[in-house]
Amino acid sequence: MTQIIKGNTGNWEIVIGLEVHAQITSKSKLFSGASTLFGGEPNSQVSLVDAAMPGMLPVLNAECVKQAVRSGLALKAKINHHSVFDRKNYFYADLPQGYQISQFSDPIVGEGTIIIDMKDGTSRSIGVERIHLEQDAGKSMHDQSPDSSFIDLNRAGIALMEIVSKPDMRSAEEAMEYLKKLRTIMRYLGTCDGDMEKGSMRCDANVSVRPVGSTELRTRCEIKNLNSMRFMQQAITYEANRHVEAYESGGTIAQETRLFDANKCETRTMRTKEDAHDYRYFPDPDLLPLEISEEFINKLRKDLPELPDDKKERYINAMGLSKYDASVLVADKETAKYFEEVAKGHDAKMAANWITAELFARLNKNGENIENSPVSAKELGGLLSLITDNTISGKMAKDVFDTMFETGKSASQIVEEQGLKQVTDTGAIEKIIEEIMAANQDKVDEYRSGKDKLFGFFVGQAMKASGGKVNPQVLNDLLKKKLAS
Repeated sequence: MTQIIKGNTGNWEIVIGLEVHAQITSKSKLFSGASTLFGGEPNSQVSLVDAAMPGMLPVLNAECVKQAVRSGLALKAKINHHSVFDRKNYFYADLPQGYQISQFSDPIVGEGTIIIDMKDGTSRSIGVERIHLEQDAGKSMHDQSPDSSFIDLNRAGIALMEIVSKPDMRSAEEAMEYLKKLRTIMRYLGTCDGDMEKGSMRCDANVSVRPVGSTELRTRCEIKNLNSMRFMQQAITYEANRHVEAYESGGTIAQETRLFDANKCETRTMRTKEDAHDYRYFPDPDLLPLEISEEFINKLRKDLPELPDDKKERYINAMGLSKYDASVLVADKETAKYFEEVAKGHDAKMAANWITAELFARLNKNGENIENSPVSAKELGGLLSLITDNTISGKMAKDVFDTMFETGKSASQIVEEQGLKQVTDTGAIEKIIEEIMAANQDKVDEYRSGKDKLFGFFVGQAMKASGGKVNPQVLNDLLKKKLAS
């Protein structure tokens, strides 16, 4: 959905491309055996290679290559049989080598596609330009001393996939949905945990604007190191409006790298944007070109799990779910797993409704995720069984579910303890109806004379007399017969 900015000279549209840095799930770094565990003491996970000691040679981690290829296959991208590692030369204090080992002209993965689902029910295809492997830099810490900065090299050398989109997004909302979908795919694969708070996934947004109807690509600015989806949306919106204001006032936009100030909700200049030649890329002489066989690719393709789009289609076509419910359930791997366990032996639509409406509402209220749900998938399935076999009504079930959520007890245990079992015996229900009719003969006469709305009165009286335990459907059927006779 195109985000239109109304200006004094006409309407403008935003052109967005994202560069996502995803930390590869691997126990060791891209070119060394140092640990990748998060939260270690500063400089406690640094090998001689990571610290760029003289004479140290990088050795490529095969697991990281597999994870990159699997990610490319999941995006239906071209896997390049031949790729090259390059040195990207620049100086920064937390880059001990004075260059970053990356891939420039020959990346491991070529063009692919990500399908995003928008809130209005539409879907869009966003092109992926490439995925390349590279090593992360260290971390500069400026808050440890009033007059000095410190360097932590624990992140130095950690394997990253840089996933570069095409400039296909036209709104901050589309950019957010793209990033969410990419993170979901990575989590299904297990190639990246997508934890933006820990820095496992970071995003750079390239933003430009152009008059609506134009096909030109105007000067773009790159907003670096966005570590939350909310900040990314705010940064894109601010930057797009800044461009429009500049053009409409007769100014120009300089190609540059900018940072987002979350406190002021605005972007500011970081540095003039470099072009590729400024980095003076050249093939790394310590690393041979990477050659990948078709057999290797096919083996990884065969072992891919069922991915979100395929799972969504199965939920719609084979299980009868709506597109919306299917999209919600597959958006998180653990939610999909929970749903499938609940749906075993139960109506899939019923299972989906209880998860998306009842369970999600309670989890959100308590600030919990589905992995920490007090009600397991097995126990929720047990509650659905009690509804299906008419042991309890749907209304009773919500009260039982509240107790399950608070106590961790099973539905059957709660029903037994509280004496909530529904009355389904037709003889007992008929007796209740007859007693109510006898005590309210005037209402019976009014109903039979045409006042149909009194039916609700009799239902209410029967429910009250039974303590709410009468099966509603059985009650309605018997009551209609009795009142008609």
